[in-house]
Amino acid sequence: MEKSAYVYFMANNNNNVLYVGITNDLERRIWEHKNYINADSFTAKYKCQKLVYYEQISSIKEAISREKQLKNWKREWKNELIKKQNPRWKDLSLEWT
Repeated sequence: MEKSAYVYFMANNNNNVLYVGITNDLERRIWEHKNYINADSFTAKYKCQKLVYYEQISSIKEAISREKQLKNWKREWKNELIKKQNPRWKDLSLEWT
């Protein structure tokens, strides 16, 4: 049985930088972003610390395909997707604590 995965968007405080990522453990991965585990990463460089969107997807293969699709989207389309789930662009990971 294949594990599910997540596709997610991280944003900086001004919401003008977006990072699209994929993981099989969303809470762990967001913690890594917020704690700059990889100091040379895109999210560290641009201070993307807010989880503003995520989707749970039934398989890793489908999640990789979805991530590639979203990375090719125009920024306007990504903004609309975020607004549907998270109109205020709040940090969704704050709900976990």
